[in-house]
Amino acid sequence: MGLIRRLRITQRAMERAMLGVSLRDQIKNEENRRRTKVTDIAQRVAKHKWKWAGHIARRTDGRWGS
Repeated sequence: MGLIRRLRITQRAMERAMLGVSLRDQIKNEENRRRTKVTDIAQRVAKHKWKWAGHIARRTDGRWGS
């Protein structure tokens, strides 16, 4: 959970940098997300995690993933 929190913080910082907005401008995160049209990092991580789990589940040679 701590990793997801840090990723979200970093993503918000990157979105502000893309828009040229500072924290002092006091623009809501939702507004920045709407302007950049970037998906939430936690959703992307969960989606890729499930895709990887499906890939591992389809293995037929008996190996496990790390």
